[in-house]
Amino acid sequence: MENNNNISSFEELIEKEHGKVGTLMRNEYEEKARLFIISEMLKEARREAKLTQEQLAEKSGTKKSYISRLENGRANIQMSTLIRIFEQGLNRKIGLVFL
Repeated sequence: MENNNNISSFEELIEKEHGKVGTLMRNEYEEKARLFIISEMLKEARREAKLTQEQLAEKSGTKKSYISRLENGRANIQMSTLIRIFEQGLNRKIGLVFL
């Protein structure tokens, strides 16, 4: 493991590990991080609703295998599908923030 003694912030650590903002390596890291966050939010919302992956799939018009891939961060998702899963399947609204 490398010596990180001169790193004083989380941003410096991320930059050291994944590159500067705007680089291909950093963009790929940030995309994976966003997919992970969405997958965790989906899992948590499904569990709070006390639904199985199969029940959620039926309610939202998709397949259990797709829900599983989403929850494991192994699938990209279209916005329309994400909205349908949350609104029809989980009875939750989605809000977006552009930074």
